[in-house]
Amino acid sequence: MIESLFTEPWWMYAGVFFAGMGAYIISVIAGGGGSLIMIPVMNFMVGSKAVAPIINLGDMIGRPSRLIIFWKDIRWDVVQWYAPAAVTGVLLAGWLFTRVEADWFQVIIGVFLVSTVFQYRFGKKERTFEMKKWYWLPLGVGVATISTIVGGLGPVLNPFYLNAGILKEEMIATKTANSFFMGAVQIGTYTFIGALYGDLWVFGIILGLGATAGNLIGKKLLSFMTDETFRKYVLGVMVISGVYMILSKVGVL
Repeated sequence: MIESLFTEPWWMYAGVFFAGMGAYIISVIAGGGGSLIMIPVMNFMVGSKAVAPIINLGDMIGRPSRLIIFWKDIRWDVVQWYAPAAVTGVLLAGWLFTRVEADWFQVIIGVFLVSTVFQYRFGKKERTFEMKKWYWLPLGVGVATISTIVGGLGPVLNPFYLNAGILKEEMIATKTANSFFMGAVQIGTYTFIGALYGDLWVFGIILGLGATAGNLIGKKLLSFMTDETFRKYVLGVMVISGVYMILSKVGVL
């Protein structure tokens, strides 16, 4: 019975675990990007249509450990605006999942991410605009909708956290809390529409275990970083993520 679930060579499962661990170490110390790092890995292994369900399942499994580790740093004043809006966005995405082409979303978001390094003057500038609390409401709907379809947009929210003065542990903790309820609805949506099944569950669970290990290691590394170093890492991951998203959609990668 159990053996029937593992239909791929063992090295594929091992590869997902260790790739997930590395991706989520980076995700912790650079404010996100773990999901985006995993997109080409999972695309190579299972094909593009299964990427979003597997990555979001892996994210969901890794979140409880991250919530426990960073619980005291959660900014609940942000969560109360973002989380309900994100759930709405996931429900909207469930209807759109099989009806829209996501390529142009990724190009636009990629350009936005690359532009952030200039907006923040390569990490020298702390903020670029005033981030008001109600801004999290439309952000929740928009980002949740697109990430459910595409599979990983963590870094796209980082400029908004930076402008709200939310750094390091607070950023990781608040992003995780914001994503927790959204992730639960995402998994339910994928299952309902038949996008998450069979061996995809196995890949997602293994990715989640790798993410959990990465969270523990990343937490330790984050404690040694200054705010300035963290901000530069955040910008670096945003730019790299943006370049990848653009190049992958224009056929270069």
